[in-house]
Amino acid sequence: MSQPRAGDRLMERRRRLGRGRWAELVATMLILAKGYRILARRHVTPYGEVDIIASRRGRIAFIEVKRRATLADAEAALTPAQGDRISRAAEYWLSRHPSYLDRQIGLDAILVTARGWPRHIPNALDRM
Repeated sequence: MSQPRAGDRLMERRRRLGRGRWAELVATMLILAKGYRILARRHVTPYGEVDIIASRRGRIAFIEVKRRATLADAEAALTPAQGDRISRAAEYWLSRHPSYLDRQIGLDAILVTARGWPRHIPNALDRM
């Protein structure tokens, strides 16, 4: 069995990146339809990237987007380490935006598949 060529690996990486961006767009549309206001997308902190930061009423959500073949696979891809990373990134973001400190904080997930509706799970990463 031969090794994949560098060009093939690059093409696969670009496909994955494109699917990930598509999933983030779908997640953004879902969260907007639910009445949230987008504060940031793909926000990079020293602790890692937060896919979406959104606000609705007295709540601010730090959202991890997972795209997999099935919703079960996407949910299984949520790990305690990601919960810790998002939590630290949220604390960092809040330290830079103190006007949001009075809000309820949620570490949410949006699960996306190629077919079917995306699923928003409020506080999914809080439990990890």
